[in-house]
Amino acid sequence: MYIPIKRSKNNKIFAGVVAGVSEHFGWNVALARVIWVLLAITPAVPGIIAYLIFWLLMEDPD
Repeated sequence: MYIPIKRSKNNKIFAGVVAGVSEHFGWNVALARVIWVLLAITPAVPGIIAYLIFWLLMEDPD
């Protein structure tokens, strides 16, 4: 199983997951990263676990 969104090759910090999702949907990458970090540090949303799952399911960059 995979997600048909590719991780970012040029605009990545760790694995390019947030940048890949942002590029796919046409979002601002910096804003998406800030939102992801805010969601990751809140106790109700397991953002770090979601990031790792997306990393495993998303396609590798070309």
